[in-house]
Amino acid sequence: MSRDGSLLLEFTGINTYYGDLHALKDVNYTIGRGEIVSLLGGNACGKSTTMKTIMGVVIPATGTVIFDGKPIEKLPTSERVRRGIAPVLEARRLFPRMTVYENLEMGAYTQPKGPQFNEDLERVYELFPRVKERRNQLSGTLSGGEQQMVAIGRALMARPRLICMDEPSMGLSPLYVEQVFDIIQTINKQGTTIFMVEQNANMALSIAHRAYVLQTGRVVLSGTAAELRENPSIREAYLGELKVDAAA
Repeated sequence: MSRDGSLLLEFTGINTYYGDLHALKDVNYTIGRGEIVSLLGGNACGKSTTMKTIMGVVIPATGTVIFDGKPIEKLPTSERVRRGIAPVLEARRLFPRMTVYENLEMGAYTQPKGPQFNEDLERVYELFPRVKERRNQLSGTLSGGEQQMVAIGRALMARPRLICMDEPSMGLSPLYVEQVFDIIQTINKQGTTIFMVEQNANMALSIAHRAYVLQTGRVVLSGTAAELRENPSIREAYLGELKVDAAA
């Protein structure tokens, strides 16, 4: 349940298709204000489709997506961003021929330019000193970890209430994985709700409040992160790295 008892996002009875492929099957999620909620599962189970459905890239055949008490499943992506949902896309997806600063500027396109922009920029630079150092560098020349920091910073420039992160640890060195997950926790403590699709189950459950497990388009388990970490079937079937850790 939510951190303060109220829901920010409700994902109810969602069925999503790619042609004849039934990608999400009667899926239900809730995300409470102030939570970090993680979505776990293997490849091609529907995790990224979930994210695309929330952001409006994929439109569900049936079901409702409620954000802050209002249905958004028919709204375009740009309007969802204006209402307070910002994505951190899989593989970063920066504009490689634009500078770091210009990428951050793009993140604020729904916000009026003015003192607020400068405040948000300083917040990003405070969270990511490396981003400030690289602000005039082309984003395509950055390391994977630096690009991920810029991607998170770009999302923050939209002043979101909910950040949807798609595989934030993908392709990162262990050092950058630790840094990115520390930053995710910091952002959450500052008041931003986080929904995170992640294959690194051990790291995801170490910071999440709750989690869902998706298998072939269906939610097969859900609970608090602590419950899932201790669930023997989860350890064996989905979180093999946790089983190894426990035996070490």
